[in-house]
Amino acid sequence: MSLAFAENKTRGVARGGLANMVGSALAGGTGVIVTWVVARALGAEQAGAFFAATAAFVLGGGLAKLGTPTGLVYWLARLRATGREHLLGTCLRTGLVPVFVLSFVLAGALWWWAPAFDQHAAGLRMLAVFLPFQAMTDTLLTATRGYKAMRPTVALDRVVRSVLQLLCVGTAALLFTSSLPALAFAWAVPYVPVTVLAAFALRRVYRSGRPRERSSRGSERLALRRDFWRFTGPRALASVAQLALQRVDVLLVAALGGLAAAAVYAVAGRFVVLIQFANQGISQSVQPRLAEALAVGDRATASHLYQTATGWLVLVTWPINLLVILYAPVYLRIFGGHYTSGAPVVVVLACAMLVATGCGMVDMVLAMAGRTSWNLLNVLVALVVTIGLDVLLIPAYGALGAAIGLACAMVANNLLPLVQVARSARLHPFGRGTLAAGTLSIACFGVLPLAVTAIAGEGAFGLGLSTALGAIAFAAGTWLLRHRLALHAFKPRQPSRGSL
Repeated sequence: MSLAFAENKTRGVARGGLANMVGSALAGGTGVIVTWVVARALGAEQAGAFFAATAAFVLGGGLAKLGTPTGLVYWLARLRATGREHLLGTCLRTGLVPVFVLSFVLAGALWWWAPAFDQHAAGLRMLAVFLPFQAMTDTLLTATRGYKAMRPTVALDRVVRSVLQLLCVGTAALLFTSSLPALAFAWAVPYVPVTVLAAFALRRVYRSGRPRERSSRGSERLALRRDFWRFTGPRALASVAQLALQRVDVLLVAALGGLAAAAVYAVAGRFVVLIQFANQGISQSVQPRLAEALAVGDRATASHLYQTATGWLVLVTWPINLLVILYAPVYLRIFGGHYTSGAPVVVVLACAMLVATGCGMVDMVLAMAGRTSWNLLNVLVALVVTIGLDVLLIPAYGALGAAIGLACAMVANNLLPLVQVARSARLHPFGRGTLAAGTLSIACFGVLPLAVTAIAGEGAFGLGLSTALGAIAFAAGTWLLRHRLALHAFKPRQPSRGSL
């Protein structure tokens, strides 16, 4: 691997990742505001029903996608890297058509199952109508990322959908106060225009990269379909299990602890979405480039991408996690006084997210290395852990029990693939940048706030002073460590002196 080649790959990740992270920050911020609007408009019981219904909706969409978000990126990148562009159309049809069909089947099932929610059936049925649009939006945008095109995902999903969701939910809360079906409609309807725009974006990207010569043979198409689903099949189950890992806890809290406890848990854990968006922002930019590197056996480039991206992820997310721990009661009070009981939930989940982000996008690396069956096993283990602990702990500890279950599952779901990636692909995330980012974050937003609040107290003055000093020290440290953190990749490329 030449240094210039590795830096060129890193610059591509930086450009796509930065845009995606900015869009993800917007989407995460609007998501927190939407949560606040719902919590304020509906009250604890109704809000708990809303969060449980949206969790079921997301699970249905995840099942409909059949693991294609990973399969499409993997195979589109692999076909382009190995000079088989004439099979790109076959690959797209192989991934998109089953998702389209299954999404309507599952929408019908969700509609039929909705009466199990009793008085909240109308809200769930409203969501069922939009399930195909949600599944197709994600799948179409994933396909554009297989061409290393990040702009459609950032513009359409991160910006357009999230802003429309905020505007629609805010308007519905003002006009139809305490109406769960109205808020459900407002939350889901933005998927309709975004799906249409995503289809046009994929059509444009596909046409711009379509080869002019060489048609594919029937045997090639058949082999590709077989290989596509051999790779994607385990990932289909794993993606559903992964979504269940993220959403089933809300449903279990609602069932075992009541809707009010589910609302507290959903609100307390909302910050996790910000971290997940940051992870996705970098991961989605790395994914096609990592798949290309592994497809041609370039493990040096793959290692460079993984370690550099993990350093950036830690640099962005660890300060957020540590500040969330510091400000947990203040953060929860924004949603209403009765939500402050969720402060221990925030602390437990934030600690688990420190471990998860420290491993980088290890789940994606394992999948891009072709180990989707291992990926499935890991997620199933994590799902068993969270469900088992939830059933044991929720009746006694409520939302905190669910947080402990999810935290243990997240740790297992990251440490298991970390070991597998190291053994099978000889890759790990602990480069110089990762260690520097982690040490800097802990010093500025962990150790320093503890020292300052011990002297100035834990009131508003002490918290504000510790945060200000931590931010200044973090900014200075980031500048001093900029080369170790590979932040030069974010600088625009300077034209050579001989260029015009």
